[in-house]
Amino acid sequence: MSYAALFEDEDDIFGGSPRSKLMDVIFNANNDIVRQELENFIEKVAVMELMLEEKVGDDIDGAIAQYRVTHLDEAAQKTKSLYVELMGAILSQSE
Repeated sequence: MSYAALFEDEDDIFGGSPRSKLMDVIFNANNDIVRQELENFIEKVAVMELMLEEKVGDDIDGAIAQYRVTHLDEAAQKTKSLYVELMGAILSQSE
């Protein structure tokens, strides 16, 4: 799911960038919830790295860097979407 459409620029209706708002949430939400969501996120990245390793070999960092260079806009939008996704996962469990 893409949440990037919510953010046409860095200063949006939420009063900051997706990155800054996620940091606000991380430092103010329930510590146990944040820990669990970060663990879930790291596990997801680990599985994606294994999948990517099957496709491109051991140089995952090189493959990612090359892809990023050729897909700058898409990578920036996906990054914003992931900030919002993680923030939503934390907030949806907060009291």
